[in-house]
Amino acid sequence: MKNLKVRQRQAQIISSLRQHGSQSVIELAALVGVSEETIRRDAFALQETGEVVKLHGALTLPHDISEAGFERRMREASQAKIAIARAAADMVRDGDSLIIDTGTTTMFFARELRQRRNLTVITNCVEIARTLAGVAGNTVHLAGGELEADSGGTYGPKATEFIVRFKVKHVFLSIGALNLDAGPMNATERESDFAMAALGCASHRVILADSSKFGESAFVRVCDFSDIQVVVTEKSPQPEFFSTLKAAGTRLVTVLEVTPFGFTLTAQRIYAA
Repeated sequence: MKNLKVRQRQAQIISSLRQHGSQSVIELAALVGVSEETIRRDAFALQETGEVVKLHGALTLPHDISEAGFERRMREASQAKIAIARAAADMVRDGDSLIIDTGTTTMFFARELRQRRNLTVITNCVEIARTLAGVAGNTVHLAGGELEADSGGTYGPKATEFIVRFKVKHVFLSIGALNLDAGPMNATERESDFAMAALGCASHRVILADSSKFGESAFVRVCDFSDIQVVVTEKSPQPEFFSTLKAAGTRLVTVLEVTPFGFTLTAQRIYAA
């Protein structure tokens, strides 16, 4: 009976991946109605047989690995990212000015901003610029520099030199990892350089990060937690992050809870610094 239940659960996982492309461990646990640890055990077994491929905090089918990385990441933890994006968009008012960097969560955020009017947006992401330009009276400035084909982001000295000319109300950043000791981190030096430059241009500094980023490490440190005013995520991170963020004076906003039926959008829970 136990083996039958395991096979049924694993079949449900594969069926969901065929439908959605790739999904986070958190999403699959909510869908199947089991713990994240159970999903990880199933993932290990399915990877051994070549039926799935494990990504960072997510699973996908083997044929999806050839898909462009950014497109694949857009589908990973998409429900969480959409909820984070909606909560972040609530911080923006008509007529505001903001910098948005390249990232999957910030891409969802840009889509939510189409409900606002007369924004002034500075970005290094071609797709974000295209999403917001010519809509509802917005003015969009696209940073120059070397274009990364996968993400459609521009990087390098030209990009950072361009954005430091502006003074804006908000900066909204994606991030590669939120490390308890090192703070916010990114995978590449040029991503971190752009993020650091952007932070110096805004009075309200926000990181958008799904919960898989907490406790991880990346290659390059971006800043201290004290340089960030708000972190928006979908669910509470490990307990040790609460005291770290509080000591840094950073607010934590969580926007989702996980139920046996999947993700449910709840009233925001704001943990004041």
